[in-house]
Amino acid sequence: MSTVLYSLFLYSYRAGIFIASLFDQKARLWIQGRKDLFARLKAALEANTAPVIWVHCASLGEFEQGRTILETLRKEYPSHKILLTFFSPSGYEIRKNYAYADWVFYLPLDTRRNAADFVHLVKPVLTIFVKYEYWYHLLHALKATGRPILLISALFREHSVFFKPYGGFHRNMLRCFTHIFVQDDESKNRLASVIPATGITVAGDTRFDRVEQIASGFESIPAIETFTSDRPFLLVAGSTWPDDEKHLAAYMKLNSSNTTLIIAPHEINKDHIKEIESRFPGALLFSRLKDQPSLKSQVLIIDNIGMLSRLYHYADIAYIGGGFNKSGIHNTLEAAVFARPVLFGPNYQKFSEAKALIKKRGGISYNTEDQLIETINKLKEDSVLRTALGANAGRLVHENTGATRIISDYIRENLR
Repeated sequence: MSTVLYSLFLYSYRAGIFIASLFDQKARLWIQGRKDLFARLKAALEANTAPVIWVHCASLGEFEQGRTILETLRKEYPSHKILLTFFSPSGYEIRKNYAYADWVFYLPLDTRRNAADFVHLVKPVLTIFVKYEYWYHLLHALKATGRPILLISALFREHSVFFKPYGGFHRNMLRCFTHIFVQDDESKNRLASVIPATGITVAGDTRFDRVEQIASGFESIPAIETFTSDRPFLLVAGSTWPDDEKHLAAYMKLNSSNTTLIIAPHEINKDHIKEIESRFPGALLFSRLKDQPSLKSQVLIIDNIGMLSRLYHYADIAYIGGGFNKSGIHNTLEAAVFARPVLFGPNYQKFSEAKALIKKRGGISYNTEDQLIETINKLKEDSVLRTALGANAGRLVHENTGATRIISDYIRENLR
């Protein structure tokens, strides 16, 4: 890919987003959030005299992945300002008031002019990209400053474009990073074929540190405490999609008398919530429960965002959605840290932590409704097995923490 083709792709992408914004709320937020972006950035930063650390996350998942680093920076560099940017509305709209950042903005489209103006305005003394996101013009503009640029919690798979004969354009972007922190040895070995190994460190995945942080600082949810107080068996399903919900409904149809389900869907728009309610007749919405904690139902639907990582604390079994989608399953570690058996669908092969959960016998994948029903019933009836699988899941998390410390040590040694 040349810079000309790259520019054509970006302009085509923006045009596609503009068209989609006429009928899609997320696309509309993407457009609206970038309106007068540079004017707002200038108004926020032009009087600033403190050094700026810039942290960029594609979306909410990457934000949670990089959060322990960001909060460590806030603590260790109190005289610095922190700029947090997002590419996606799903990150920005939820974290636009994040207390540990001085400013939160959308990332401008990566044109040559935008990149030059952005870097000139922000003047970051350190830039951190979390896991993904490779923006050609921004990376080259940053490299020209001579300041450190880090990529953290990165994964590089065998068939990635970086390792293809035609991947020179993408390899060029990798060479802009001062240092890349990868999750595993396989990623380092692949990456070392295209950049010097001295610029690569196997640090692990900062998500392990983040979920450990959540668990150690657990804050109860009073309405959930009341709702679950007399429940003999609780299944918590997080980040679900319609296929997941269909399978869970089949299970509950047979087991509603002795199982309680809390379901936190990935999408909480009104249409999806109504669809879930139709699958689970008599289900209760959390928005009603929090005002009337005495309400009862065998199924509780979480119609807000921000509670899921704590909900797993109450579960006997955790179900992670996305396993029947092309993009794959969502965050399994949020449940595993609470020492709960973790169930998910078959599309998990891109997720090393899910494969590790299966290998360590802390997670179980299923393919059909019948398999899901059989698996849940087996775990429900065998508390010894359930406890053992949960302990395996928790142990996996505890044994893989430490990435934040490794990355923070590097920053401490190299940020002047």
